[in-house]
Amino acid sequence: MSEKKMGRPPSDNPLSERIYLRVDKETKEILDECVKKLDSSRSDVVRKGIYLVRDDLNKK
Repeated sequence: MSEKKMGRPPSDNPLSERIYLRVDKETKEILDECVKKLDSSRSDVVRKGIYLVRDDLNKK
């Protein structure tokens, strides 16, 4: 019998990089409000924000 690994298959684009940041209370509350409205995670909202800023810069 072959030795096959159990579990989740490897991702095509693994999220292996980490960024740590500090924010003030108001920024955290805004982030959490967005998370709730989008039914998403903090990481997903931050990633979406990064792409929005990049797209805005590319328009200029």
